[in-house]
Amino acid sequence: MAAEETIYLRKMTYEDTDNIVRWRNSELVRPRFIYQKLFTRTSHENWIKSMVETGKVVQMIICTVKENRPVGSVYIRDIDPENKKGEYGIFIGEADALGKGYGTGAARLMIKYAFEELKLHRLFLRVFADNEAAIKSYEKAGFEKEAYLKDDVCVNGEFRDIILMAIINRGEV
Repeated sequence: MAAEETIYLRKMTYEDTDNIVRWRNSELVRPRFIYQKLFTRTSHENWIKSMVETGKVVQMIICTVKENRPVGSVYIRDIDPENKKGEYGIFIGEADALGKGYGTGAARLMIKYAFEELKLHRLFLRVFADNEAAIKSYEKAGFEKEAYLKDDVCVNGEFRDIILMAIINRGEV
């Protein structure tokens, strides 16, 4: 069974705030993000008001079909309608949901959404160069490596390499 058959995406709501804050602040998720400041209920609600409700971001919750349980989130941020592109991001927040293909499945669903609903031409992402599991998942979903950026970001006083990956809408999705 394909991962896309075991999960579904639904629009994030204010009711998801507690899960988002818990997930993003967890040691499972936070160290894998470029932005590592702690989330609060207020900061997340401000994100919804200033980014999601204005259309600059589309954010979904990844839910399991069988248990109807939220396990993570996926989003497209900095949506640029003029250049028809946006930045992809994802996190699986529940430890028992890792390694089940949910990330790859959610990426495929979000790529389809980006190209068919948002009419984007390009979807890109940034990932720490040493996050091999994420890179492998992104490649399975169709993203390709485009650039290796040496010492691109400074996280906790340490410069980190970033890999830039993207997928182009060639009308095949």
